[in-house]
Parts: sequence; structure tokens; C-alpha cells
Amino acid sequence: MTTTAEFMIGRSADDTTERKAEARKILWALLAALLLHLVIAYLLAASSGLFSPAIVVEDKPVELTFVNLSTPPPVAQKNTMFMETDEKKQSIEPPKEKTFESNANSIAASQLPATGGAPLPSQDGNDRPTMDLETHNATLAMAGAQPQPSTPPQVTPSPSVGPSVQPTATPPPDQLAMLRPAPTPAVQPTTTPQQTKSIYQPLRQQKRMSGAISNRGASAVNALGTPLGRYKKMLYDAVGSRWYNYVNQKTDLVSIGTARLVFSIDRSGQVRNLRVIQNTSNESFANVCLQSVSEVQLPPIPPDVADTLPPEGLIDEEISFTMFPN
Repeated sequence: MTTTAEFMIGRSADDTTERKAEARKILWALLAALLLHLVIAYLLAASSGLFSPAIVVEDKPVELTFVNLSTPPPVAQKNTMFMETDEKKQSIEPPKEKTFESNANSIAASQLPATGGAPLPSQDGNDRPTMDLETHNATLAMAGAQPQPSTPPQVTPSPSVGPSVQPTATPPPDQLAMLRPAPTPAVQPTTTPQQTKSIYQPLRQQKRMSGAISNRGASAVNALGTPLGRYKKMLYDAVGSRWYNYVNQKTDLVSIGTARLVFSIDRSGQVRNLRVIQNTSNESFANVCLQSVSEVQLPPIPPDVADTLPPEGLIDEEISFTMFPN
């Protein structure tokens, strides 16, 4: 009997079918992965605005701005405090440093060696809020404390509208004092405004001070006389002379304390916007201070002074009045 052996190389039909099924699964998996990647790519492109319509940019003419750099912007002047200069301390030559504005020039000097850093003289004296450099009583006999250079003075029955105040008794020392005015804008010296001579002077009590002035002599500061300083001296003389007179008339009604007032002077010389900003005394004292300022009659602000001021004139001028105990 003959036996035939057959050796078959390869797989059976079942193996082939299973192989084709696996290939189809792999193909579908690849297609699904490709589709998934396409969807993700589309979403990323949409979120980044790739498919958004293009924005039309309008053509605008080119704008050029020219800036002049050759002229620097103006620098605002710093306020300079007013310090009245006594006649005996006036100097023909102006000081090298303009520390204060005044009615006349003065050169700084000190009674004692320099002991401080302020541009003031060193001197002994009382502890007062004022910055007085000397001591003297008030002089109320006036000849022109109410200046009227354009028209002669007129006498009226009421002291509230009269151009001047009649002499009264000198108040006791250490009782009355008018404080120095607050800082106001400084101006350069020009033409001197005309004013009538006045022998009025307020009560002064020398203040204890420690300053940096090394030049020895009668206490004085570096002050430059300006038209505005002379006009303000005229204003303070007119206010102060009235104040002493009215306080003497109402000594029993006013009490110890300080009143601070703010007001403006327009270009015609009239008082505007007068108000009390602080009062540690009583109402009678505040009324006396208001009356002393409201009734002053000043000549128009000179042109050389008005040109350095705002259109409203001399604005926000501050002045203080103090009643001291004996």
C-alpha cells in the first residue's frame, strides 16, 4: 500500500479570514484617528480667528504734531512772605538774596551769633506768634493811613466810611498786636506806587528767634522792596489803624484770642470775598476785625502791580488779629 504525505506551506482559510478582519479594524482605526485630528485642527483654527472675515482698515491721512522745544514752559513763581521794613533799616542797595518781599530794601543782620537754620536773625525776646524784630508801642496818630492819592480825603460822620481814623489813646503794651500777613505771590520791582505818608505803626513785641544770619547788627532780614510790597504796606496800615481804634472802643466786649481773615482786593481797590476762616476769640472780636478790613478805602492797584496779578487782583490775602492778655 502506498502512502502519500503532503506538506502544506501557509495558513488555513480560517487564518486568512481572521487576518483580513484585523486589517479592516486597523484601517478603520486609522481613519477615525485622522478624522479626529481634522476636527481638532478645525476647532483650533476657528478659535484663533483663521476663518473670521478680514477686518477692513480704513486709510486715514497721517497726522503730524509739531512741538516747539526751543522755549521751555514757564516756571511758576514761588510765594514770598511779606515782611515790613522799618524806615531806619531801609537799604538803598537790594539784598543779594530775596528772602522776603517788603515795602523797602533791607539787608539781613542779627543781634546774636547764628544759632539756627532759618533765614532769620537770632535775638532774645518773648514767645509770640508774630515775627517781630523789635519792640515799640502802637502809634495811632495818622496822617494818611487811609491813602487817597487821586482825590483829597473827605470827612464823614461815620468812621466806618471815612478815609482815615482820628487819633485815640495808645493801648497798653502787651495787650494788642496784629500778626504778620500770610505769604502772597512775589513780583519783580518796577515803578513805586504813590502813597500818602503815615506815622501809624502797630504794636511790636520782639520775638525770641534762632536764625542763620551771621552778619551782626540790628535785627533785619534780606527783603526786596517791590511795588506790590508797598501797596500791601498801604493796605496793612489802613486796616491796622482802624483795628486798634475799634478795639479800643469795644475793649469791654472783646475777649482774648486770634481771628484769621481771608479777602481779596480787586483792581479798583475794593475789598471782595471777605470771610473769617478761624476765630478763637468771641463774636464781637470777629466783627471788629471784619469791620476793620471791609471799610478800608484804597486807590486802584497801580498798573505795574496789576500786570503781575491775576485778573481778579490781589486774591486770597490772609491777615490775623490777636488780643493778648496783659
